[in-house]
Amino acid sequence: MSSEGQNRLADISVLNGLGEEGKQNLERRCRWRRYGSGEQILDKDSSDRDIYFVAEGTVQVVNYSLTGREIALARVPAGGFFGELSAIDGAPRSASVVALEDCLLGSLSPSLFVDLITAHPELAVHVLKRLAGIIRSCDERIMDLSTLGAVQRVYLQVLRLAEESPVDPDNWLIKSMPTHKAIAAMASTTRETVARSLSQLVSGGIVERKGRILFLRDRDRLVRLAGALDIDTGEDMSR
Repeated sequence: MSSEGQNRLADISVLNGLGEEGKQNLERRCRWRRYGSGEQILDKDSSDRDIYFVAEGTVQVVNYSLTGREIALARVPAGGFFGELSAIDGAPRSASVVALEDCLLGSLSPSLFVDLITAHPELAVHVLKRLAGIIRSCDERIMDLSTLGAVQRVYLQVLRLAEESPVDPDNWLIKSMPTHKAIAAMASTTRETVARSLSQLVSGGIVERKGRILFLRDRDRLVRLAGALDIDTGEDMSR
């Protein structure tokens, strides 16, 4: 955790090329604020154009359907940043941002951010890679919505959240299972669909839940159920 007496930008990876002194200088030019869990940070279409650095906590970028359903677009943990789109093009915010837990954020004006990436090409490349990642993620989401049903999207999200066990590489698990609401937002469906889909996986012996940990007991079968295999190549597309 960062502390008020230390450089609060020390762990922001996009700024690594600035060096310690550069980060300290930039820290003094940021505006700092703490947000409580669940607190709204930015509203879609707001006039705020700053870029934000996450020194502590995790935030979630979300949008809402016409019926009010929350759609999770991305999670940004400590060490990350968000808000670069409006800082670059000056257009209104394309999504809302909420704190998933208590957060400490530093905001930088768009003019200072543009000066920063102009003076430091390596930082500009990092931002370009981030933007490319956003485009790829959007492409994947469009494909999922176009080709998969709601239950399949839930299964695919479970696969994407899972990681190999550090003690047993042949086993997969989710160390801290998100709530049904969070998974529903990620998969663009309802909490009821998530609850029903996970219940089916448990009853089928495909997953097992112990506290906050979800164990994938039959990952291969889950891949098949999710339709996550490329039919032509047999490649596991969930990784």
